[in-house]
Amino acid sequence: MRLHSRLSRRTFGLIATLGLAASVLVVSFPDGPERTPKLPNQFEWIKRTYPHMQADPNAMGQAVEAARSMRQRRNPSDYGEWHDAGPLNIGGRIVDIEFDSALPQLVYAAAATGGVFRSTDTGLSWTPIFDDVAALTVGDIALVPSDPMLLYVGTGEANGGHNNMPGGGMYKSTNAGLSWDSIGLENTASIGRVVVDPRDSDRVFVAAVGSYFSPNPERGVYRTTNGGESWEQSLFVSDSTGAIDVVMDPSQNDILYAAMWERVRRPNSSHLYGPTGGIHKTTDGGNTWTELGAAQGLPDPSNTRIGRIGLTIHQANPNILYALYNDGANYLGLFRTDDGGENWVDADPSDRIAEGTAGFSWYFGQVRVHPTNPDIVYALDVAFMRSTNGGATWPIIDGYGGPEILHVDHHALAFHPENPAFILEGNDGGINISTNGGEDWTKVAELPITQFYEIGLDASHPERLYGGTQDNGTLRTVSGGLSSWEAIFGGDGFYVNVHPTNPNIIYAESQFGFLGKSIDGGDDWEIVLDGIDEEEPTNWSTPVVMSPHDPDVLYYGTDRVYRTTNGASRWKSISPDLSDGLPNTRLGTVTTIAPAPSRADVIYAGTDDANVWVTTNDGDNWSRVSEGLPQRWVTRIAVDPGDWRVACVTYSGLKWKDPEPHVFRTTDAGVTWRDISGDLPQIPLNALALDPADPNVIFVGADAGAYVTTDLGHSWEALGTGMPLVAIYDMKVHPKTRVLVAGTHARSMYRLYLPPVTGPGAPRRVLARPGDARVDLGWPANPEPSVIRYHIYRSQASPATVLVDSVSAGPDSLTWADLDVQNQTTYYYRVRAVDDGGLEGLASAEVSATPTGEVGLENDVPAPPLNFNLFQNHPNPFNPRTVLRFSLPAAGQVRLTIYDQAGHRVRRLVDGHRDAGEHRVHWDGTKRSGAHVSSGVYISVLEFSDHRQMRRMVLAK
Repeated sequence: MRLHSRLSRRTFGLIATLGLAASVLVVSFPDGPERTPKLPNQFEWIKRTYPHMQADPNAMGQAVEAARSMRQRRNPSDYGEWHDAGPLNIGGRIVDIEFDSALPQLVYAAAATGGVFRSTDTGLSWTPIFDDVAALTVGDIALVPSDPMLLYVGTGEANGGHNNMPGGGMYKSTNAGLSWDSIGLENTASIGRVVVDPRDSDRVFVAAVGSYFSPNPERGVYRTTNGGESWEQSLFVSDSTGAIDVVMDPSQNDILYAAMWERVRRPNSSHLYGPTGGIHKTTDGGNTWTELGAAQGLPDPSNTRIGRIGLTIHQANPNILYALYNDGANYLGLFRTDDGGENWVDADPSDRIAEGTAGFSWYFGQVRVHPTNPDIVYALDVAFMRSTNGGATWPIIDGYGGPEILHVDHHALAFHPENPAFILEGNDGGINISTNGGEDWTKVAELPITQFYEIGLDASHPERLYGGTQDNGTLRTVSGGLSSWEAIFGGDGFYVNVHPTNPNIIYAESQFGFLGKSIDGGDDWEIVLDGIDEEEPTNWSTPVVMSPHDPDVLYYGTDRVYRTTNGASRWKSISPDLSDGLPNTRLGTVTTIAPAPSRADVIYAGTDDANVWVTTNDGDNWSRVSEGLPQRWVTRIAVDPGDWRVACVTYSGLKWKDPEPHVFRTTDAGVTWRDISGDLPQIPLNALALDPADPNVIFVGADAGAYVTTDLGHSWEALGTGMPLVAIYDMKVHPKTRVLVAGTHARSMYRLYLPPVTGPGAPRRVLARPGDARVDLGWPANPEPSVIRYHIYRSQASPATVLVDSVSAGPDSLTWADLDVQNQTTYYYRVRAVDDGGLEGLASAEVSATPTGEVGLENDVPAPPLNFNLFQNHPNPFNPRTVLRFSLPAAGQVRLTIYDQAGHRVRRLVDGHRDAGEHRVHWDGTKRSGAHVSSGVYISVLEFSDHRQMRRMVLAK
C-alpha cells in the first residue's frame, strides 16, 4: 500500500520553496506516515552512459560543436522564432555573482546550466551574454579590477549534483561579454573558482574539480601567465581529487590558498570525502605548495572524514581566513586563522551552522567574510546564515531552521564594492538583494533560468502552462504571462497532467513518483498512490500519463505499468516487471509510457535498461519489441495519432567508442524498426513530439537544442531561432493551437508557433488575439478587451493582400464565412486584429474551400507576438557609441529619449512619425546636448501610442 493523505496547497507551497532541501527533510503529512524523499543521485549520468557507465571525454564537446554547425546551416524561415514562455519570476540555481569593482552598477551572475547574465542596474534586471557559447553550464566568473571589459568564465558547475553536465573549459571576453573565446582546459569538466591577479590580468588561477563521475588527471589548480594562451598544472594531488576553491592574498599576489576535495561519484557507489582532501598554501605564486592540516589546528584526515572545503579571505587583513568544512555529507566545522594559516581555531564551537544544514553540505561549501569587518561572516548551505561576532553566535539562520524568507540552497554571495551592506545572494531560486547586510531581502523579479524536467498543457486553456522543475516544485501560469508563474506542488517537480475538459483536476508529482491530485485547481492536494507497491523501484522522473481516450484513466510506471480507471483513487498493475532487474545497479524502472491515441487498448512502454514493450489488449499481454534497438536508456516513445502501429522511440547516451543512433521508427508496432537518426548530432535525446497535423514531422529535444525532420528522418535541421543551445527535457504540441512548447533544463520554457499546415485536408481555422500576443512578450497584462476589430484579407498568393471584410467580435467569438470563394480553390487568408488600445496581432493560414465554401475563424491558432519592442542596445557597455533598435507594429508618432539615473533628460534621439517595421538609431555618448557625457548607467525610453518600454545601458569610459 502507498501513502494516501490530503495536503493543502499552502503545505506544498512551503515544500516547494524548500526545493532541493525537500529531498532530505522528513515531512509529516496529515493522516499518513512520514515519507523521506531521496538525496540527489546519479540518475542523469547513468541515463547518458548506460551500459558502459562512462563516455568518451570529448563526446559532449563534439556533439555540441556538431549542433552549432547544424544551426549555422539551418533555414530559420521554415519554423521561425522561439518565444520565451517563462517563468521569469521563479528563478533557478545561481552559482556565482560578481560586482565590477570599477563600475559597481555592472554585475555578473552565473546560472548553473543557463549561462552568464549581466546587470547594468546593480542587480535589478539581467540580460544573458553567454548564449553563443557552446557550454552553458557554468562554475565561476572572474573580473579584472584594472580592466572592466575583461572577463573570465570557468564552465562546468562544480557542485556536482546528479543533473550536472561537464563544461567546456575556460572562456575569455575582452569586450564585457559581447563575444567570447575558448582558452583551454576543455577536459577539466567542472571548475569551482577562477582568480585573477589584480595587478596582472594575464595571470589567472583556476580551481578545477575535474570529472563528476570518473577519475581524470585534469584536476587541481591551473595557472596561466599569458591570459590563457597556455596553462600549467600548478597543484595536482590525485586523479580523484580536484580543487574546489582558491583564494588570493590581495596585497601579496603570490600567496594563495587552495581547497582540495576527494570526490568519487560512481553509478553504484560514491564517496565525497577522503584523506587527500585539505587546504594547501603557496607563497611563490603556485610554484610550490604546502598542505595545512592537524598541526595547524585543522581537521586531521587520519581520523576525520574530509569532504568539501570552502574558503574566504579578508580583503582588509588577508592574514584572516575562514574555512568551512564538511565530512562528505554533513557540516564538520568552521575554522578561522588570523596569521595566514599558521594557526586555526574552531570559529563555531557550538556547531550552530549545523542547524542550517540538512545532510548534504557538500552541495554548497560557500563562506564569505565582510570586506572590512572580519567578524561578520556568512555561511551558505541549505540555509543562509550570518554571524556578527566571528562565529560565536548566528542570529540569522534563514530558510531552514528559521524563517523561510529566502529560497533555500545557497551558492553565491557578493558585496557591493562601495557599500558592503548591499549584498547580492544567489540560491536555487535565483537572486535576492539586501541593502542591510542580510536583515531584509527583495527578490530579483525576472530571471529565466528555471530547470524543467517535464511540462504539461491544458487542452481547454491554451494559455496555461505547467511544468515540474528542479528545486522549485511543480509550477503553473494561468494567464500565460512570463512573470505570472506560481508553485502548486512541492519537492522537485516532474510529470503534470491536466484534465482536458475540467482544468480544476490536476495530477502532479515530485521525485520518485510521489503523486498528488487536486480537484480544486491546485489549492488542495490528495496523495493518490493506493494500490502501487511501494517496494517496487521508481525512477527519479516516474512517468505518469493520462489516456487520450478517457481522462479518468492514467498510467504509472514502477518496474511495471499500473493503470487507474477512476481518477487515481485506486491503481492496479497491468504488466509484469518490464525491466531486466540488473543486480547492483540503480536501473530497472519504466521511463516512458505512451498510450496510442487511435486505439485505447494499445500501450507502449520503455525502460531505463533498454527494453521497449507494447500491449495490444489493454495490458493482458505484453510483447518485448526492442530486438535490434540500442542497449541504452529509453527516454521517450510517441505514437502516431492516426495509426497505432506507427511509433517513434528516442534514446539517451553519450558516445563511448563508435557513433550510435538515437531515434527509431516502426510502422508495424515494433516488429521492425528503422533508424531515422540521419544527420542528427551524436547527442542524448530527452524529448520527442509528433506534429498532430502531419505525423511525418518529428520534433526532438536534446542536451543541446531542438531539431525537426519533415521527411521521416532522412534529414534533420535545427528547429527555430531565438533559443540558446540548451538542454531540452520535454516537448509537447498543444492539440488545438499548434503551438510547440519546450521545457528546457536551463532557461525556462519556450513556445514555437508552428507554420500552418497546407493542402486540401489542412485545418482551416485562424485567429489573432492581441491580448495573448502582448503577454507573450512579457508586457503588463492589461484587462482583456471586450471587443476586437478583425480585418480579414484574402488572395490566391501569399501573403494575402486584398481586404475582404472587417468585423467586430469578442476575443473568442469570431466566426466568419467567405461565400465568394471558388470551390476547391486554395486561398491564403490573413487576419489583423486590433484591440481598443490600438495593439494588433497577426495570424495567417493557407486554406482550401470546402464545397460549401465556408472558412471558420476561431480560437485555434494564437497570434505571433506583437511587434512593438525596444531592443537592448549594442554594444552594451559601450564607449563612446552604441546602436539602439526598435520595431513598430504600425506607423505613428514615436519618441526615443535617453535619461540619466536621476531622471534628467540627456538627449532625444527620435521625435516624429515613423513607419511600421524596425528602425536603428546611433547614439554618441560623448554628446549631451553639446556637453560631455560621463560614465554611468543611462535609460532609453521608447514611447509609441499608449505604450512605453525602457532599457538600461552602461557607458563605460
